[in-house]
Amino acid sequence: MDKRSEFSSKIGFVLAAAGSAVGLGNIWRFPYLAAKYGGGLFLVIYLIFVLTLGFTIMTAELAIGRKAQLSPMGAYRALDKRFSFVGVIASLVAFLILPYYSVIGGWVIKYFLVFVSGGGVATTGADYFSSYIAKPIEPIIWQAIFVLATTFVVIRGVKDGIEKASKILMPILIVLSVFLSIYSIMQPGAMAGVWYFLYPDLANFSFQAVLAAMGQMFYSLSLAMGIMVTYGSYLSKKDDLETSVKQIELFDAGIAILAGFMIIPAVFAFSGGDPTALNKGPGLMFVTLPKVFETMGFGNVMGGVFFLLVLFAALTSSISLMEAVVATVCDQFKWERKKGVLIVTVLAILIGIPSSLGQGVWSEVLIFGFNFLDFFDFITNSVLMPVGAFFTCILVGHVLETKIITDEVKLSSPFKREKLFIIMVKYIAPLCIVAILISSILEAMGVIKY
Repeated sequence: MDKRSEFSSKIGFVLAAAGSAVGLGNIWRFPYLAAKYGGGLFLVIYLIFVLTLGFTIMTAELAIGRKAQLSPMGAYRALDKRFSFVGVIASLVAFLILPYYSVIGGWVIKYFLVFVSGGGVATTGADYFSSYIAKPIEPIIWQAIFVLATTFVVIRGVKDGIEKASKILMPILIVLSVFLSIYSIMQPGAMAGVWYFLYPDLANFSFQAVLAAMGQMFYSLSLAMGIMVTYGSYLSKKDDLETSVKQIELFDAGIAILAGFMIIPAVFAFSGGDPTALNKGPGLMFVTLPKVFETMGFGNVMGGVFFLLVLFAALTSSISLMEAVVATVCDQFKWERKKGVLIVTVLAILIGIPSSLGQGVWSEVLIFGFNFLDFFDFITNSVLMPVGAFFTCILVGHVLETKIITDEVKLSSPFKREKLFIIMVKYIAPLCIVAILISSILEAMGVIKY
């Protein structure tokens, strides 16, 4: 197996970790939830959770990885053999997400090419999206291309692949986000959406809003996927861990806010000020927004820029997912990186095929009422991730001494938020994670709707 590599610079690590956090969840879930739960109020609640619960779990995962210098399965086993299953869960999450995430990445490539070729108006057709994803062959081809683009980066290693790609993709992503946000705000009628997004109206407060903000924070920061443990294992003992977490939080929250500015004002202007016009997930990105772009000046250009931004966001996340899986198999089986990457690439393409076909020819094949893609999304996001995070808190806060983790953080700098970390990881975070688990399952069952 190759000698374990390290990020060559702090900014390289922060951009890579931020790239992992900045993904589709920021773009197609955050604006919808913000619009549904009161705009500015949801934003405030979300930021509070990022700075407390998100900070706690991310710090714990990065510290676990850096202390053990191993990927998730080895890292948890090194801390306490009884908690080896937590590393297995984290690795399984990344392994299951990568294939279906790549299917969606393939859809993004398709839409980007349609817009840049001047055919954006076609995407506004009532059945365009559903007809496209139901095709048996073309979506699989684009999914494979998306996986291969991810492979191209990961196979080059931590420094020459992940770090270099992050230093290119993340700044471009930020510039595109700012550009689209400004353009969206300038649309006639958009300022009503800006006001709604920023003004924290307490009349909109509800327990569901709190749960939705907490769940969004959890998913958008790439927690409990094995990614932060893996990236932590590539950190030098000299790197300021706490400051790095703050910077990752800043990037993630910043992109989420920019996504809100990109989408909420534009949809408000398009719908005449109706916040319910923002639907969630693929419906927002592939159905609603193409119609919004069509009403704008330079619709094909704006649509092309948007889907390029989404493509970069999806790639930075898929790179981190693949790296978490590759690091695990290389650590466990003592494989060379190239062998591990190639095997994971083949598996990602093959396992992604049912998620693609499940939108069309296999749509009647259901698992507990879900098609393949929705099932993999449910089992990872709604079940495995909260379970893994919960037992991480139990391990760090109650089985081990918290001093083991806090001392790891202090190797590079004083731990300024140590008291907050200890209180959160021991008492508050486990309760919050149980609430996320219960609410996510109830949402998936249709008992509650976000």
